[in-house]
Amino acid sequence: MRSNPSDSVKNFKEGVQAGIPIALGYLAVSFAFGIQAVSSGLSVFQATLISLTNVTSAGQFAGISVIAAAGSYIEMAGVQFIINLRYMLMSTALSQKIDPDLPVYKRLGIAFGVTDEIFAVSIMRKGVLAPAFSAGAIITAVLGWVLGTFLGAFSGEILSAALISALGVALYGMFVAIVVPPARENRNVAIASLIAAGCSSLFYFAPVLKEISSGTRIIIVTVAVSVLSALLFPQGTEGAANEG
Repeated sequence: MRSNPSDSVKNFKEGVQAGIPIALGYLAVSFAFGIQAVSSGLSVFQATLISLTNVTSAGQFAGISVIAAAGSYIEMAGVQFIINLRYMLMSTALSQKIDPDLPVYKRLGIAFGVTDEIFAVSIMRKGVLAPAFSAGAIITAVLGWVLGTFLGAFSGEILSAALISALGVALYGMFVAIVVPPARENRNVAIASLIAAGCSSLFYFAPVLKEISSGTRIIIVTVAVSVLSALLFPQGTEGAANEG
């Protein structure tokens, strides 16, 4: 079914409006990524290009760690596959909301821009998800992500090492902001986060385990904690756990 041009414009504008808050949030996070990328030896162009072609915060930060540690391509592929696996599930869910006759190139465009936040605003849309809405939201959010990366990377090249180190704290602030709110509402999330922190500390300080490369550590800890959390907190027990 051919869409009405006026409807497409309306949906695009609504997508832009939905994407503006996301873009503003991305600015701060990607600024920290830009600084981290430059401090790891990448150029401003390389850091910006990574953000433009990946658009995945956790995946990019993990990727920078692997690059800085001179990890292998296998480690990089394994880390990215595990960290970004959730996007496959999100894309599958969104595929149920789009027109079955939507061309493949438009499907690929939507899939490219799927992030946690884009998925949230898209899945909340009533009825069929209009490609124009997705385009507006994705373009706006990606611009915020790329701009923040460029500004952070550029600042990382001209600011002093001490100031860059101080600004690097923003990275940890980002993770705290992501983990603490859901952990306060859900005891299962809090326990899983503490287990992950304990495992990461063990791999960092233990005499033998600390020799394992950072990329392999991320893979082991992510898989181990995910499996353990699934066993400890199977689906359907969340309510009971919260009441305990």
